[in-house]
Amino acid sequence: MERIMALDAGDKRIGVAISDPLHITAQGLKVLENSPEVFAEIASLCAEYSVGKLVVGLPKNMNNTLGPRAQWAIKFSEKLASVTGLPVVMEDERLTTVAANRVMLEADISRRKRRKAVDKMAAVLILQNYLARGEKDD
Repeated sequence: MERIMALDAGDKRIGVAISDPLHITAQGLKVLENSPEVFAEIASLCAEYSVGKLVVGLPKNMNNTLGPRAQWAIKFSEKLASVTGLPVVMEDERLTTVAANRVMLEADISRRKRRKAVDKMAAVLILQNYLARGEKDD
C-alpha cells in the first residue's frame, strides 16, 4: 500500500511527515529548506517512500477565509502536483504550529531544538488530522 506524505510549507522551511503503509500513524521525516530545488527533493522522497498522495497544509484565517498565505499554499500545491504527478489534497492547518509548540514545550524540549523541529511536528499534526478523517473528504 502506498504511503501518504504531508507537508507544512513555509517561505523558509518545509516540514515533512510520512504515514505508515496502512495509513494509521504519522511520523516526522525531516525539514527541507525552501529553495528552487525543493520540488525535486520532494519528488525524490516520494519515490523513496512509495508515496501515492500528498497532503499540504492550508493556512486558513480563523474566520475560515483564504488569505495571502493560503493562496501561496494553493499555488505551491499546484506546482507540487505538476512536478510529482501525484494527487495533492489540502488540509486545514489552523493552529497546528501552535499545537506543535505546545507538545514540544510539554516534552521539555529546548527552544533551539523546538525551532528546528516545529515544522516537522506541524506536518505530523496535519497528517494525523487527515488520517483521522479517514480520507472521506477527497
